[in-house]
Amino acid sequence: MAYHKVAHVRKFILVPVLIIFFGGGLLFWNTYANNPYPDEPTTFGVTFSTLYARELGLDWQKVYIETLDDLKIRNYRIPVYWNEIERDQGSIWLDDVRWMLDEAEKRDAHVFLAIGRRVPRWPECHPPDWTRNMPEEEIQEHELHMIKTIVEEFKDHPAVDRWQVQNEPFFAFFGECAEPDEDFIRESINLVKELDPSRPVLTTDSGELSTWSKTSDVADVLGISMYRTTWNSVFGYFYYPLPPVHYSKKAEFVAPFVNEVIVTELQVEPWVPSTILTTTLDEQYRSMNPKRFESNIDFARRTGFSEVYLWGVEWWAWLRDVHEEPAMWNAGRDVFML
Repeated sequence: MAYHKVAHVRKFILVPVLIIFFGGGLLFWNTYANNPYPDEPTTFGVTFSTLYARELGLDWQKVYIETLDDLKIRNYRIPVYWNEIERDQGSIWLDDVRWMLDEAEKRDAHVFLAIGRRVPRWPECHPPDWTRNMPEEEIQEHELHMIKTIVEEFKDHPAVDRWQVQNEPFFAFFGECAEPDEDFIRESINLVKELDPSRPVLTTDSGELSTWSKTSDVADVLGISMYRTTWNSVFGYFYYPLPPVHYSKKAEFVAPFVNEVIVTELQVEPWVPSTILTTTLDEQYRSMNPKRFESNIDFARRTGFSEVYLWGVEWWAWLRDVHEEPAMWNAGRDVFML
């Protein structure tokens, strides 16, 4: 109950801060709004979530293979969910993760695994049920063991080219998670660097609601989200009035502290008041549709980031398979077949 009260207070503090932030940003970057396309092409990939595919009632293995063979995707971010791989304490099962990596390797695709308690998709943190009544320090010990096991298992796999440790770990007011523990976040990132010094370590931050300063100080690569249309209980649907240069200039500011900035979460699925399964297609299409998809891809290209990972490929498959609406899937094919 106390956590919800804190979140409620934060929301009302956040609103005027956002208004000031966006207003000042718009004034400052007004003359730079029309970024030209960069000289170098943008490499596109996707986040693929087994958890979300299952929630949508999909055969996740079938859809994953289709992303490789039909969409021709060659760059993936794959979250590893602690509550899926260690249902029983002390028994870590990684067969599905290995299968995905092996299928990627067969097609010369590249993967970075997102590991830790906090990884992509709601509720953001995914601890096993057996941790429910444990003290936080004990949970962290088990979490570090889980991270170590994954890295040692896959650090020599040819498909793995970097690691993501935690997801938006300092973004405290979003998700069902404990308050951020900066010392532990650094410890978990440093553990991965020690176990696999040959691959860069990435962590992520909100593209719109953060300065990126704290996150850029803890990892080799910073991944940011990029959302254009969201929904919240204060404003309803909200369109971020930010030009592409908002992101590219922020990347310049943090450049002395991080080796690279990439987009790990470009919105190409709806943000709706409830869940996808309880929301009509008409309502879903208010915040995402093929026209918005094309616009968001164009926007991302203009920011100048070298890598952009799309968020929502499971939804495209759900539209195609459950509702016989393949337009979003086909729009994705157009991006990856270029």
